[in-house]
Amino acid sequence: MKSSWFEFRFRLVLLSASSLLCAHSAFALSQPDPIMIDGGPLGPIQLSGGADGYFYEQSGTSSSSGSSTLGSNENGVNLGSALIQLQKTTGVIQFNMEIAATDGTPTLGEAIGKADVDSVGTSPLYVGTITIAPTGMPFKLTAGEVDCVEGPESSFSWNNANLFLSSLYSVENGPSRGVEVDYTHGPLTATVIYGDGWDTGVFNFLQAALDFQFNDNNELDIYYGGNLGRTGLNTRTYTGTSVADFGPYFMNSQMFGAYYSYTHGNLNLLPEIQYVYAKVDHQIGIDNFTSNFGAALITDYNFENSPYSLGGMAEYFTSNGLGDWFIAPGAQGFGVEATPSWQYKHLFLRASVGFLHLITGGAYGNSGNGKNVVQTGLNGGIIF
Repeated sequence: MKSSWFEFRFRLVLLSASSLLCAHSAFALSQPDPIMIDGGPLGPIQLSGGADGYFYEQSGTSSSSGSSTLGSNENGVNLGSALIQLQKTTGVIQFNMEIAATDGTPTLGEAIGKADVDSVGTSPLYVGTITIAPTGMPFKLTAGEVDCVEGPESSFSWNNANLFLSSLYSVENGPSRGVEVDYTHGPLTATVIYGDGWDTGVFNFLQAALDFQFNDNNELDIYYGGNLGRTGLNTRTYTGTSVADFGPYFMNSQMFGAYYSYTHGNLNLLPEIQYVYAKVDHQIGIDNFTSNFGAALITDYNFENSPYSLGGMAEYFTSNGLGDWFIAPGAQGFGVEATPSWQYKHLFLRASVGFLHLITGGAYGNSGNGKNVVQTGLNGGIIF
């Protein structure tokens, strides 16, 4: 039982690293200007991307991967992610194409995943869209494998203030096939996506977001993601896992969340709250109401006239009912993380250290009942 449970959790970790650039992030690293390519009749095309990897050390492991969420590796080296992105952002016809290997960016307190190009159904095309943006109009229409709108964190760690992702990220959507409509009026941007949430091939999922830019230093984002019908147990989702094995409460859930970005000088604060629930549906094995709640504060401070910055994260999460939403069934806990970083032009190097404590539930050590884990990582890469 514990072995199959761990394998399920490991698949969940792989998914949790598949939400690409769903929204805005804290300062993180300074993004260089993209390489401009003359596309001839297509107009200017932007080329950008990056790659990163890390050494890691962690406590709470065991000799048997079936008795600990963190598995059997106390330390190792891992590819985080890699990305090549081509996009055209001008004119009536626009496009975005992202070839990527993801799933290696770690979530605090969970197993270390392996970067892979097979995380979505269109792999290795991680995101691929065509956009119609009528000249002088406040809206645009996008179709293809589109980004999600849930949460501010990214599977590409150089877009985040820290190496380890928050637990909130592990219950969020990733890219999926669908149609997206964006409407912009002054400081307000509204986005609606209808498609096959969780990349299931079943088109019954709605996502929506409202973004309000008060000024250069204050921004509010409210998001929603929910199933309008039912996604059955035999359906396949990310990494080819069946809904039955992955957990039908994920694909048949309702998510509500919000985050706020506040910048003061060199300091950026980004608090986020999120609530997810799945109603009783005996047909797909959800026999009791199940839900989870999470709150996180992500911080980043850039030292002026210096290549150094300091990221941080504090989080709290709780879950109840049937769902294995987070690290263990019914888990409640909190975590903290600190990440000093160095960047020189296109190169970066940083060290993250994180601590997570389970208030209820257990997942670590030889007994699988341990409540504490410490994870550290030395992360480096290149962005362009």
